[in-house]
Amino acid sequence: MEPSLTSAKELDELLRGTGYLTDDALATVAFLALRLGRPLLLEGEPGTGKTALAEALAQGLDIPLIRLQCYEGIDASQALYDWDFPRQILHLRALETTARLGDGEGHGADVEKSLFDERFLLARPVLRALRESPVVLLVDEIDRADDEFEAFLLEVLSTYQVTIPELGTIKAVTPPIVILTSNRTRELHDALKRRCLYHWIDHPGLERELAIVRSRAPEVSQALSEQVVRLVQQLRSRDDLLKPPGVAETLDWARALDTLGASDLDVETAAATLGVAVKYREDADRVRASLDRILGG
Repeated sequence: MEPSLTSAKELDELLRGTGYLTDDALATVAFLALRLGRPLLLEGEPGTGKTALAEALAQGLDIPLIRLQCYEGIDASQALYDWDFPRQILHLRALETTARLGDGEGHGADVEKSLFDERFLLARPVLRALRESPVVLLVDEIDRADDEFEAFLLEVLSTYQVTIPELGTIKAVTPPIVILTSNRTRELHDALKRRCLYHWIDHPGLERELAIVRSRAPEVSQALSEQVVRLVQQLRSRDDLLKPPGVAETLDWARALDTLGASDLDVETAAATLGVAVKYREDADRVRASLDRILGG
């Protein structure tokens, strides 16, 4: 896709320039997805950097990012295109008014054709990606959509083209870079997985997460960054939390503490700012009750 990138190492450096730090495996599979023109499916826990990779690719390659956020009940029209019905109705009324004044020309098929004109087309993310590529198309949380939508998406990704009955077939001149993410709330079908390259993103280890914080939040001191990362790593190692904090929460917590002017992470400050990193009441209660032991140890 990007001829100037000749190796996974070069892609890693490009992403580092945006503040996104990869490991060897992720850099390699992302590089292969670019060079082979294949969609990349990223699975992993929330907050591990799946969405951020698509954003970093778009920034690093200096191309637009188009995001399709999936949700329960999403259908093809919400991903592909729709018609601007209010404007079509206004147009139809204008034609009727013109006809009554005796200035109108054409009836029937001509009127219908004018209603389904390009000017009334509302392009949704998938259609926009096909028409405007090169772009990065981010299909976020595909696991939240249903089987029917997954099948539709598979068809589009197989040909990088769609047919609009009123306008004809639209095919991408340059296939978009496609990143799909999944939190694995359900299993995706094998057919979609076969179409994609695949990578599972784990939470980073201590050293890599510290490097991410230092890269993305350089205003936070080294000492405070280390304390926050060590605390988050300990929270993730527990088996009693509904949702352990992700990297995004680590960054938010470090920035929040820095905003408050904290130079050290003590029990009182950690408890007061816990809502930045922990988003369930039950988790907050469990963590708050053990902060003395965690920070004291």
